[in-house]
Amino acid sequence: MYLEKLTLLNFKNYPELEVQFSSKINCFTGNNGVGKTNILDAIYYLSFCKSFLVSSDLLNVKHHEKLFVINGSYQIADSVDDIHCGFEQGRGKRFKRNKKDYERLADHIGLIPLVLISPYDINLIIGGSEERRKFMDGIISQFDRQYLFDLQRYNRVLLQRNYLLKQFGKTRSIDEEVLSLYDAELAETSSYIFQKRTQFVTDIKPIFQKYFTHITSGKEEVSLGYQSSLIENDLLTLLSEARKNDLSALYTTEGIHKDELNLLLGEHPIRKLGSQGQQKSYLVALKLAQFEYIQIQCGFKPILLLDDVFDKLDSQRVEQIIKLVAQHSFGQIFITDTNPARIGNVLRQIDGEYFHFHVENSQLTRLYEEIEYPTA
Repeated sequence: MYLEKLTLLNFKNYPELEVQFSSKINCFTGNNGVGKTNILDAIYYLSFCKSFLVSSDLLNVKHHEKLFVINGSYQIADSVDDIHCGFEQGRGKRFKRNKKDYERLADHIGLIPLVLISPYDINLIIGGSEERRKFMDGIISQFDRQYLFDLQRYNRVLLQRNYLLKQFGKTRSIDEEVLSLYDAELAETSSYIFQKRTQFVTDIKPIFQKYFTHITSGKEEVSLGYQSSLIENDLLTLLSEARKNDLSALYTTEGIHKDELNLLLGEHPIRKLGSQGQQKSYLVALKLAQFEYIQIQCGFKPILLLDDVFDKLDSQRVEQIIKLVAQHSFGQIFITDTNPARIGNVLRQIDGEYFHFHVENSQLTRLYEEIEYPTA
């Protein structure tokens, strides 16, 4: 599976763009702020029906315009699939596959698996536990439809239960029967989510350790751990025991929405002890593990986006990542960098096809000629 062609209309800084891609490696170089990452965001959009940079679709519309369009032509197995994303102010967002509208955006998730590695991944380390739950949920949801639906259902019921608890704070009365119904539904949906998260951490841990060892040449020990109150008890029991605390706090204090993915360097959280280089290596290894894990689950290679991943890494770690990227175990890859010397080093080690684009003034120029890059 790979993206053959991308077409943009009024998407961020691109009034119009049509570009053909290599099925292997595609590099984008240029100064900061010229739109390299926006290309990757458009590709991300076609997989996840949303931007990885901003939460509002409206913010992706080019200034002074009212709509944007993203079209992608994908080679999937022996056929070409055309994916269309359109957003218009006041009318919302539409997704189509081969000119047929999706009834639900959730039905599209998983069709085009994708892994993104970007500077924003640092929030996995320095952010709250919600960031790490989203990481687990985003991976599992790409290939497990029941997990996605159960998670959506759990979150809807959780909102309703929390609203009921907040109303108790105003009226000092609560419908115990309704609260019990919410408890039962949360317990029912959380069981599968907990099971799948537990299995996910167990399965991805050795893959992650393999990649981290490769990047760091085995100099540091790392691990992953899954923390959940459901390890000790079922959610229905936990909610019953926490009822008094919930009525006092006016929100649900127990459940899988409190789970944590522990990212460990040695025996300690990496957010407390890891240097910038260690944290970056940790994140790259975790995302490469995500790639391999999804490939195992789906049976084919996801698209890999590398957005400015080489910054703040020493030359040895960069070299190790380049060796991994150049291997045939990866499928289609998109790379952005402001440093042409680094990209030059990447391209010199690639045995196979690659396209190199220079980005400037909202235009992509493919560089065909042999380029003499400065020494890194």
